[in-house]
Amino acid sequence: MENGDAFDPNCPTRLILDRIGDKWSVLVVLSLRKGPLRFTELRNLIGGVTPKVLTQTLRAMATDGLLTRHVYAEVPPRVEYELTPLGLSLYEPIQAVTDWAEANVHKVMEARNQ
Repeated sequence: MENGDAFDPNCPTRLILDRIGDKWSVLVVLSLRKGPLRFTELRNLIGGVTPKVLTQTLRAMATDGLLTRHVYAEVPPRVEYELTPLGLSLYEPIQAVTDWAEANVHKVMEARNQ
């Protein structure tokens, strides 16, 4: 398959950029980098995300092949989410952007307040 062109408005690369540029997807990748977590653990770790939005984000990321959802036959059922190798490959670039954001948040906020 040929590489995409993000500047082509019809290129599916834009859909991928939408997914990995979404703050909730970014926080899910950062949260799952060390291994699988249950839904409630993820929600508590991320903070500020509604269950509905987290569910939508997890489903979309699973559809995109970035994570897997494992359901264990227990009572009550236990469900864990885990990054796939593709999802894990996003960790390093996302961490780099996160580091930049944390290092420069004061400059950005200062610029906004001018």
